[in-house]
Amino acid sequence: MSLPDLSPRPGELEPIETASRDEIAGVQTSRLAWSLRHAYENVPHYRRSFDAAGVHPDDFRTLDDLAKFPFTAKADLRANYPFGMFAVPRERVARIHASSGTTGKPTVVGYTLADIDTWSNLMARSIRASGGRAGMMVHVAYGYGLFTGGLGAHYGAERLGCTVVPMSGGQTERQVQLIADFRPDVIMVTPSYMLSILDGFRAAGVDPRATGLKVGIFGAEPWTNAMRREIEDAFAMHAVDIYGLSEVMGPGVACECVETKDGLHIWEDHFFPEVIDPETGRVLPDGEEGELVFTSLTKQAMPVVRYRTRDLTRLLPGTARSMRRMMKITGRSDDMMIIRGVNVFPTQIEELILRYDGLAGHYQVVLSRTGRMDEMAVHVEARPESWGAAADDDGRDLAVRIKERIGVTARVVVEAPGQVERSLGKARRVVDNRPRD
Repeated sequence: MSLPDLSPRPGELEPIETASRDEIAGVQTSRLAWSLRHAYENVPHYRRSFDAAGVHPDDFRTLDDLAKFPFTAKADLRANYPFGMFAVPRERVARIHASSGTTGKPTVVGYTLADIDTWSNLMARSIRASGGRAGMMVHVAYGYGLFTGGLGAHYGAERLGCTVVPMSGGQTERQVQLIADFRPDVIMVTPSYMLSILDGFRAAGVDPRATGLKVGIFGAEPWTNAMRREIEDAFAMHAVDIYGLSEVMGPGVACECVETKDGLHIWEDHFFPEVIDPETGRVLPDGEEGELVFTSLTKQAMPVVRYRTRDLTRLLPGTARSMRRMMKITGRSDDMMIIRGVNVFPTQIEELILRYDGLAGHYQVVLSRTGRMDEMAVHVEARPESWGAAADDDGRDLAVRIKERIGVTARVVVEAPGQVERSLGKARRVVDNRPRD
């Protein structure tokens, strides 16, 4: 398979993207000093938490000193709902986004006009790193609204000088029609919904390789390199990972570079990353896997100090850019399933499923409990051409591989094509029906 060459040309990168590590550290140190003081002086929560921890912004002198400061968790944002974490008067907040709030009150985030300008620039940087260029057409299939994905992608593509198709999520048949008719160069969407769009192409009898798409920029949920190969093979385009979360900014905190696709370069001139032991909070050295933590360096409306993302990854040196890389998210510490004492992540299941030619990438893990024993069922979908005995054979073998590779007994249910729940945004990979003790 030959993919288009979308490597950057001389002069296309910002100077900071290729700056020395010393230069980057200097920028981070001065911006961190400002951000810590801004949070302490303008957000009552941070004043209380810093005081309780016995630290003051004046105690920050080097990057290592950040470890003295307390963490921020999602519970802190919910405790200060709706606007208690804002560091500027509400009248200066130009836009508000919020999470879905499916597990409690939504987390609310705010942006000044300067914050939106920074976000747009970083999304433009991310799209360019992914292979997008001025003049290209970008089909945005992330949801618009309170979710940060759609508007973040939209503003970034416009800032880069692209033509934007603001499709949003859903209406899969129309997605297929517009991609086939408009022939965009770039699509921005969750990876699970991209599989639904692929199903739509096949149902319409349209060759996805003939669309003209050169690159897909996928984020908002963990996905594997096996899914990358699935998408790249189907569309003959680059599949690039982007990372972000609304509490820190939105999409565009980090992004893969299309020329390497070896991890996501964090835009360290605006976000300082740490990886910690999720249990002890100890900062881990680069290269060790743990929970990702971010401190914002330039946010005005809502600075965050050592925000615990719950995403699991590790930090590595930069390659295509000077800034450090985070490896693809392997899962979330709060999405981890504990089945009979074994830690299981949905991405482990996904990676095994995508090894079978007869099984599609749509799946859902259903947890239940019989008596005192937890049980796991993996509902996976057959490909149309394999529905029947061939897919059943793959399902039986998948159950064996889950037991061998992960160490958990699973019941694999092979569903007919189209029967596994589809995602119009973030996929619901796990349904936990176990009683709450």
